Amino acid sequence: MIRENLENIRKELPSDITLVAVSKFHPVEALKEAYDAGQRVFGESRPQEFAAKAAELGGRFPGGESGECPEIEWHFIGHLQTNKLKMVLPYASLVQSIDSVHLLKAVDAWGGANGKVIDVLLEVHIGAEETKQGFHEEEVVDLLFDADRYPNIRFCGLMGMASNTDDEETVEADFARIDALMAYLVDLFPELTSFRTLSIGMSGDWKIALKHGATVVRIGTAIFGQRDYGTR
Repeated sequence: MIRENLENIRKELPSDITLVAVSKFHPVEALKEAYDAGQRVFGESRPQEFAAKAAELGGRFPGGESGECPEIEWHFIGHLQTNKLKMVLPYASLVQSIDSVHLLKAVDAWGGANGKVIDVLLEVHIGAEETKQGFHEEEVVDLLFDADRYPNIRFCGLMGMASNTDDEETVEADFARIDALMAYLVDLFPELTSFRTLSIGMSGDWKIALKHGATVVRIGTAIFGQRDYGTR
């Protein structure tokens, strides 16, 4: 079923779009099945689960080449507390969810202490829910003006989620807003040559996201089915 789901998604997904298989709460057997079907980029949002899966399966990080799935590129896509950095940063190819200056400073400090430049996306709050994490647009602009303050960070783009609604017009408006911000930032900061990634779109709205500049889509349920929240 996982292979079939991936094949169906790939038929509609342009070849230049990165598909992140959101594998949180799914067992390693499901990840192996997706890997065997050709999937290489996986997204996790819980540090302990992320570290355990990376240690078991391997991936594109120092030491990961000896694992069962050495070509996995791990993305961290959830809220990251500063006391959990050591569970994530040694393995992550990309941290998609930098949602505060406090976290950014901590990640930069960890990179400096460990001789690593960390690729990150800035999470933008564009949806209606007040509970969502992330920066407002003007905060992103202010932060990027100070990008030189973070020598161990590579700013690669933006991540965002649309409002949790079935109203497609609202979702369209949210994605159009973040797409416009992305275009504005690319023009405003031409020196940030790596700032080209826009991660928007999930299982229910990724096709809409493609119309609004998405270069990365994060799909879980449409690949793996409903999550097993009992998995630890």
